[in-house]
Amino acid sequence: MKKLFISVGLAAAGTAGLQAAYAPDQGPDATRMWSLSGSLRGFYDNNYTTASTPDGSGGFEVSPALSINVPLQQTEFGMRFVYGLYYYQARANESQDTLDQTFRADLWMDHAFTERWQTRVTDTFLVSQNPELNTGGAVSTPFRTSQSYVMNNGAVSLHTELTRLLSATLNYQSEFYDYQNSGTTLDNLASKGASYAGSLNRLGNTFGIDFQWQQGPDTTLLIGYSFSQVNYTGNEPIGYIGGAPAPAPGVPYPNSGYTYYSDSRNSRSHAVYGGVGYSFSPNLIFSSKVGAQYADYYNDPQQTTTLNPYGNLSLSYTYRPGCFAEIGLTESMNTTDEVSVNTNDGSITLAQQSTVVYGSLNHLLTPKLTGSLIGQLQFSSYDSGEYANQVDNFYTVGINFSYAVNRHLSLNLGNNFDDLVSPIPGRGYSRNEVYAGVTATY
Repeated sequence: MKKLFISVGLAAAGTAGLQAAYAPDQGPDATRMWSLSGSLRGFYDNNYTTASTPDGSGGFEVSPALSINVPLQQTEFGMRFVYGLYYYQARANESQDTLDQTFRADLWMDHAFTERWQTRVTDTFLVSQNPELNTGGAVSTPFRTSQSYVMNNGAVSLHTELTRLLSATLNYQSEFYDYQNSGTTLDNLASKGASYAGSLNRLGNTFGIDFQWQQGPDTTLLIGYSFSQVNYTGNEPIGYIGGAPAPAPGVPYPNSGYTYYSDSRNSRSHAVYGGVGYSFSPNLIFSSKVGAQYADYYNDPQQTTTLNPYGNLSLSYTYRPGCFAEIGLTESMNTTDEVSVNTNDGSITLAQQSTVVYGSLNHLLTPKLTGSLIGQLQFSSYDSGEYANQVDNFYTVGINFSYAVNRHLSLNLGNNFDDLVSPIPGRGYSRNEVYAGVTATY
């Protein structure tokens, strides 16, 4: 469960992208079934609105957390709840609401039916205004929103040993996003533009199956297939081509044009892949999955289809207790908040194809002082629309030091930096945050 606790711990910090992924493990004491913790941090964020024109603010955050882990004979289940309260001084000077709040809940269960059949269930629920987190994968919406959004991501897997060398895994994953920023209509589409609710509210379902062959004591071969269905549920106009917006979804009328609605970007996709896992040693492990992904945007009036590379590579190394490093690369299709329409061919922006390179280093500098360094480079090419084949470059790096005063108290100091370079006017931004604080755990 260690990786899950790591991702939760940084999510509460409210930083962008990978900044929450590789901080030192703040999970519960392994000797207890439950753990309480609380963090108090002071910070200065030079662009907390993630805007092209920076607006900086000092402030503080308070973040209590409760973790529960219950190991049984054939089952292990756990949960973690994290609440974050963020105060921004600059808003007080501008007579605005000074507080942001986040809440995150993670649930998981592992169960062995028999020696040959095992299942795993996970679920993450999040209410936030900060950029989405996607550790080691593409960040599809690297912006803070003025209103909260709700996310729920659940997954179920069933693994079985078919023979001594051959095994299979059935996978299901569901994702749900609901942004409160809504209200775009035909009357205000031209002036307001698409809302986050109109362009990002969605329900996605993915089904897949993998087969693993144990080629040798250190080598595993993999082949697999997955099917994904993404339905956009905002039920709002998000773009149009021609004159005034058409009066109904997908219904043009003479000399007016065509209006795109949220569900114009619905898609079905198929991915096939193969891969290999290899253990150079118990501490040095390589894994790969490489293939292709075909997507059909069946509600798009242009009947757009795409075929793109798909997969991931990773290499992890634990070189001594408390010290580990990881590098990796992912390639996949992802959603985007950008929905501009190309005035020449009438196409709307459907998605992005993203290449992500990521890395992390966690090093025990002294028995009480731990340092961590993380970084991610993301190159996202727009599919169709006004900026078709143009690329957003998103860079994020974070450094953190944690000093354990004792088993219940630690001091934290760190810096996070994000930089979005975009061909779209007004979209790019830079953000730098420094923080210092204390965490108590019981």
